[in-house]
Amino acid sequence: MIRSRLGRWGVYVLIAILFAVACAFLSQWQFDRNEQRSAANALIERNYDAPTAPLDEVLPPGEGFDPADEWRPVVLTGEYLADEQLLVRNRAQGGTSAFEVLVPFAVDDGRILVVDRGWLPPGEGALPDAVPAPPAGEVEVTVRLKPGEPLPSSGRSAPEGQLPTIHLPSVAELAGDATIVDAYGLMLSEDPAPATRPHALEAPEIDPGPHLSYAIQWILFAIMGFVFIGYMIRTEVRARREDALGDEDDDDPTPPRRARRRDRDADEEDALIDGR
Repeated sequence: MIRSRLGRWGVYVLIAILFAVACAFLSQWQFDRNEQRSAANALIERNYDAPTAPLDEVLPPGEGFDPADEWRPVVLTGEYLADEQLLVRNRAQGGTSAFEVLVPFAVDDGRILVVDRGWLPPGEGALPDAVPAPPAGEVEVTVRLKPGEPLPSSGRSAPEGQLPTIHLPSVAELAGDATIVDAYGLMLSEDPAPATRPHALEAPEIDPGPHLSYAIQWILFAIMGFVFIGYMIRTEVRARREDALGDEDDDDPTPPRRARRRDRDADEEDALIDGR
């Protein structure tokens, strides 16, 4: 019997340990997410409102894009390749599934940087009702640099002239130009400014998110698992102890002390009555 109980309690403790290991894994995952979010927020705070610099100073010709330069404002001089304009579909902008307008920009140094000119809401059909054209001729454009996006893991595609994400190799393939750099720019301003332009993209949110609180919650869940198992074992021990005491009382023929005292009191009362 004791061996059976110890085996069952061992299973309880094993379950608590496995639950704690799972909680520890999930807690560490949330801690990692919190660190990533904090690093991303620090990068935005450092670069988003940094002084504008020439493109070749931040991204020299022949060098790859440094992720530490994300959100850096740079100025470009050159011409839009308006005939190679593309739309990126299903973008969460303005509370709707919007389109973002990509236009390759031929920089004076011979490179091509894709410029995201902003977003447009869907029209009555599958596309925006109208797409404002970029300014023609020599233009000075200020953008914030961003790394390209991967293709959707689901394999989702897009109709002709559209993209599912801002995947720069796909842009280069559709535009027929291999000189596109491995970053793109979110447009801030154009000079000369056109009469109309797509809606400006919203600034990124600097929000730590709930990851730290979730990590602490998983730690508390692990502790609560051991507390619960301890409570179950203690309750079982107490119940068996009470059962054992009850069995001893059933086997003892001697009436309880309180019952004997009640019988003696009753005898004394009967004697008094008979004496009268």
